[in-house]
Amino acid sequence: MPDQPHILYCRCAYAQVVPTGVKNEVLSKLCESEATFETVSDLCEMAAHRDPRLQGIAACKGLRIAACYPRAVKGLFQQAGSPLPDDAQILNMRTEKAEEIAKKLLEEG
Repeated sequence: MPDQPHILYCRCAYAQVVPTGVKNEVLSKLCESEATFETVSDLCEMAAHRDPRLQGIAACKGLRIAACYPRAVKGLFQQAGSPLPDDAQILNMRTEKAEEIAKKLLEEG
């Protein structure tokens, strides 16, 4: 469906800087929804290894990312040679409430 956003969820498995409760609640709400989403264990690790999947993710239309600070996420993709498009929406699981993040990830269009 062309109008559906591409949702990316980062588990932040290695740095563990995102509160566990927030990560778990966002993931639970994504799983309960009918939305299709992609999950990765850790964007920082992917960027450090210049994972080629980041290029494919950065090319997605309507990209919404649940991860960390937007500045940091943009920097990770830039570092990996796959800059994010200007319209990518990055939701900060370190500072935002899980309910608000899930709502923004799942809203139409």
